[in-house]
Amino acid sequence: MNKPTGLYIHIPFCKSKCPYCDFYSLANADEYKEEYKKAVIRNLDYYSDITFDTVYFGGGTPILLWREICGILDSIGDRITNNAEITIEANPCSTDFNSLCSLKQSGVNRISFGLQSGVDDELKALGRRHSSKSGLEAVLAAEKAGFKNVSADIMLGIPFQTEKSLNESLSYLTDMPISHISAYMLKIEPGTPFAKKKVAPANDEQMSKFYLKAVSHFQQNGYFQYEISNFSLKGYESRHNLKYWNCEEYIGIGPSAHSYYNGKRFSVDRNLHGFIGSPLQETIVTDENPGGYDEWAMLKLRLSEGIDFKTAKSRYNIGKEQILSRCKLIPKEYIEITDSGIRLTAKGFLVSNAIIGIISDI
Repeated sequence: MNKPTGLYIHIPFCKSKCPYCDFYSLANADEYKEEYKKAVIRNLDYYSDITFDTVYFGGGTPILLWREICGILDSIGDRITNNAEITIEANPCSTDFNSLCSLKQSGVNRISFGLQSGVDDELKALGRRHSSKSGLEAVLAAEKAGFKNVSADIMLGIPFQTEKSLNESLSYLTDMPISHISAYMLKIEPGTPFAKKKVAPANDEQMSKFYLKAVSHFQQNGYFQYEISNFSLKGYESRHNLKYWNCEEYIGIGPSAHSYYNGKRFSVDRNLHGFIGSPLQETIVTDENPGGYDEWAMLKLRLSEGIDFKTAKSRYNIGKEQILSRCKLIPKEYIEITDSGIRLTAKGFLVSNAIIGIISDI
């Protein structure tokens, strides 16, 4: 057996499409659930010599296929390590206690709820189908079902969001029994209903205030920031997502899924019927030689730990002096420099793209 790797399985099924979402999914495609499960298992059989130490079911709304997911996990149970992290994404309105208990029994040990806000008017503006009350009920149901690792998403810069309503959402989250929070700034993606309606998120100044407020609130409530958009209680970082940010290999199954495996990056077409109808998912190589210094530095700077000089030298023969020479171009409030490495500050994360471009361009 090879070294255990990560596994991402895309579940492109939804009850309805949120107007801001650009992820590949189809509404009202229930008739294809069983065929989809078989196609996923068929593709996993192709990687029969690989074990997995993280499994992530993303979407879409994966919990809609909870029965099929239990079947998928059963088919690869002997290839999942004993201490594996197994995550499923869920929407509150598609979650019930029975499905949670079944998933827990099948090995799922981490659940990520798309809560987005604790204010009902903001949820309506986002096209969400759940209320703040049903969001809380879903989290409590997960706790009752035995989930100790519960994550929740919140969105910053929602139309009509104010500092007062943001404070309500932040307290709404930290008052819950959750161990992990992802805070994303609303971005209007081309081709989405929000883009067609020209919905405007918060301006840059307001978005910065929202972000820094969220960072401060989470830290005050025991959630440390380990990545630009992610906060957790100690020991509850997303092990699967850390594979992405540490430039480690993983396998993606399903339409629109991406992989980094055997030294190449490749992706699958956004086509449900093509995936179901093919004996093996068709992939397109997107990078023949990934994992170079510029990519590694870009990903590491997303993490609060940042770049360590020792690894840069041993892995890429990039010296401390070369990296520090680039840091002279960056204002001090955006970056912290220690004897062992460099990291971005909370303010630095707000302009991370520009800073990453400077430091990784060696």
